[in-house]
Order: sequence, then C-alpha cells, then structure tokens
Amino acid sequence: MHKANRPNRFVITGGPGAGKTTVLRALAERGYHHVPDSARMIIQKRKASGLSPRPSPDQFGRDILRMDIDGYRATSITDAPVFFDRGIVDALGMLDQQDAISLADTEAYMKAFPYHEMVFVMPPWQDIYTNDAERDQTFSESVQVYESVKQWYAQ
Repeated sequence: MHKANRPNRFVITGGPGAGKTTVLRALAERGYHHVPDSARMIIQKRKASGLSPRPSPDQFGRDILRMDIDGYRATSITDAPVFFDRGIVDALGMLDQQDAISLADTEAYMKAFPYHEMVFVMPPWQDIYTNDAERDQTFSESVQVYESVKQWYAQ
C-alpha cells in the first residue's frame, strides 16, 4: 500500500496490564485522539448493572466487536493519527478462538475496517502489572493473551 493510502488508525494492543492505557493517556495529553478499550467499558457497564463482569467468551467477543466497530466509525479520516486501545482485529481473534466467526467474515471485517499496517504490540511487564476493578486476570493469563494477540496479528 502506498504511504499516502495507509489509514492513520494505529492499534496499541497486548495483554492486560502491559501499559497500553497509560501510553494512550500520554498520547492524549499531547493532543492525539484515542479510542478507549471496549472490553473495559463492557465490564464496567455489566458490573454497574449487577451482572457478572463478562458474558460468555463468544458473546463478549461479539460485544467487543460491535463497540470496536462503533469506535472505528466514530473516528474521522484526517492526516492526524488516531490511536486505538486494541482494535477490531483483537475482537476477531477472540471470536476465532471460540470458533464463533468464519474466515470469510473475518476477512470481510478486516477489509472493511483497515488500520495502519504498523501495530504496537506491548509485551507483558510484570513490574507494572496490577489488578484493578476490571482487570482480574493473573499475570500468567496476561502473558497468554499477549502470545495469542501477537500470533493473531502476525497472521
């Protein structure tokens, strides 16, 4: 793809607790637009409604995909970069792991919602890893998510 045709939508992804949100906040402080993590918002909303933090894995993936598409569509196409805390590709990977999406549908979503080919995959970082109200995974689980995300984006 010619440089002028590359989307200015950049994904910052990785396992939970790798520092993605902190990096995105720093970018926002410097005037860059960013789209927050859909999974965190879903968990917050469910907990506020008295529900379990997450629905079934395939429903969670569908909910994240829907929110990620909404976030993608809400960003304007300009010369300024937009940074995403995870992306549609992450949700597609979750759905693929659950055998809840076909390869044809995955490819159609990826074609319809392109990101810049440069993706920032943040590795696990035990020294900064903490749990919070929405992040209940162990560090070991964070490493597993990172490995899965890294492999999915490489595909």
